Amino acid sequence: MIGFLRGVLSRKHPPVLVVDVGGVGYELQAPMSTFYALPAVGDEVRLYTHLVVREDAHLLYGFATEDERRLFRDLLRVSGVGPKIGLALLSGMNVEAFLVCVEAQDVESLVRVPGIGRKTAERLLVEMRDRIRALGEGAAPGRPAAGGGAAAEAYAAMVALGYRPAEVTRLLQKVGGEVAGTEDIIREALKLAAGK
Repeated sequence: MIGFLRGVLSRKHPPVLVVDVGGVGYELQAPMSTFYALPAVGDEVRLYTHLVVREDAHLLYGFATEDERRLFRDLLRVSGVGPKIGLALLSGMNVEAFLVCVEAQDVESLVRVPGIGRKTAERLLVEMRDRIRALGEGAAPGRPAAGGGAAAEAYAAMVALGYRPAEVTRLLQKVGGEVAGTEDIIREALKLAAGK
């Protein structure tokens, strides 16, 4: 098993990237959440990896963080979910946003992700409910973590208002941990969204 790769980023064209490790070019597929974190072509990069062995191919997937890879692996254990859906989900929302969706049993946010239908979303919510605790333990300050709290409530409220999960997470990270109450967090995030 290949746990991670460290080398020079030689190509990036979503969803495919190539990392040159000692003269060998490893081709990986990665979600957009990882692409946003990639350095420029020619710079050094380190990616966590997951290898999928099929009858007709060996496919390597790359992730910017251990949490992304752990969620991807958990998603693959869900009936009817393969690597393609796993990449789509991680491209449409980050780990923290997914944890909040599962905690809130929020089908609507999941079906907004391209490639995720209602039945798949409902299956994900049921089967991932018990697995999210391990993922939620690593959430950083300022990000909504599984288990509720003002940030998680603000996140759910803004998604209900129609904001994209990735955008809400970005706004909440900018608000930071200084603002305490749910309403105050939402107010500050809306100000940031409006550019005020």
